[in-house]
Amino acid sequence: MNFLRSRAHNLIDHLSDEELETLWSVLEPLYCDLYMLRAVQDGKRTHQPGDTLTREEAIRILPLLQPAPRTL
Repeated sequence: MNFLRSRAHNLIDHLSDEELETLWSVLEPLYCDLYMLRAVQDGKRTHQPGDTLTREEAIRILPLLQPAPRTL
């Protein structure tokens, strides 16, 4: 893996600023997709049935979580 990392760094070092901007415009969405994919995979691995609420359960519990209004 270090070999691929050094090749990537070497490639980046030889690109012009304009080429780097073009490269980033292509890589940024892929990076974000990879980040989200990892988060989804982690969520599937760590969440168990019952860890999340249905919409109705969340609406019922919401007033309990909100602080009481202050009065002067």
